[in-house]
Amino acid sequence: MPRQYKYLYGPVPSRRLGRSLGIDIVPLKVCTLDCVYCQLGRSSEKTTRRREYVPIDAVIEELAEKIGSGLDADFITIAGSGEPTLNSGLGKLLKAASDITDIPLTVLTNGTLFYREDVRADCAQADVVMPSLDAGDEPTFRKINRPHRDISIEKLVSGLCAFREEFAGRIWLEVFLVDGMNTDTEQVAKIKGLIERIRPDKIHLNTAVRPTADANVKKVAIEKLQTIAAALGDSCEVIADFSARHQLRHAETTAQDVFSMLKRRPCSLQDISAGLGISSSLAVKHLASLQRRGLVESYEKNRTVFFKAT
Repeated sequence: MPRQYKYLYGPVPSRRLGRSLGIDIVPLKVCTLDCVYCQLGRSSEKTTRRREYVPIDAVIEELAEKIGSGLDADFITIAGSGEPTLNSGLGKLLKAASDITDIPLTVLTNGTLFYREDVRADCAQADVVMPSLDAGDEPTFRKINRPHRDISIEKLVSGLCAFREEFAGRIWLEVFLVDGMNTDTEQVAKIKGLIERIRPDKIHLNTAVRPTADANVKKVAIEKLQTIAAALGDSCEVIADFSARHQLRHAETTAQDVFSMLKRRPCSLQDISAGLGISSSLAVKHLASLQRRGLVESYEKNRTVFFKAT
């Protein structure tokens, strides 16, 4: 029986990181923001308080066991179901991970807490940090990201600027575009101005291809994404959906693996097949089992059927 981990998931193919082992260190939707486009739904707890939301020693123990069993991954990514920088044990986890493996470490974050020196010090131990910037001004920031009352866009940008001065690794900035909210010429120009202040190594454009927290969120057409990417400069690229080219070499996949994936975001059948490196027929078999047990439900958006944990 394959070992079931509480805090680890994958490795799964990632659009930006290849084969990535995920580590989840914050409970579902505990976040500093409540973004309209979030695939996990509305935030259950919007906070800026750092504490050890899950026991970091237990996370480190799982990671050591996973690495000891022969982990095959391109990156280890601290990400998951909430904002990982809220966990006060993040620095301890990154230090322990760097001591036991040479696999590059990534932090996937919304970047809102980088005004704090302790958060910057923790994240400086990673190889790649992937923050977000979805607006060029405060009104748009509040409309799209719905931040905690203590967070402003200037705090976010100033924190990332400070981190850029201190961090020797790579910063890959994601800009999530919502059609009609942050895609007009004026807003794109403002976003570009903020990007020039932050000076990331790469800029990644994304849009809503899966179900979102707010049903009225509209994805941006690929042609428009490409036009905006060109406006933002040579270091900007549109990130496409991951494909099946990064498949697991050992596909002893169980229904629990599928359920673990769906707990973190809604997925189509194609997403599940590609993400777990299994055939569509096996994915259907596991989905049917989970649906019979009332653990998974399906719904349709943009003519695609998605599955999510209930």
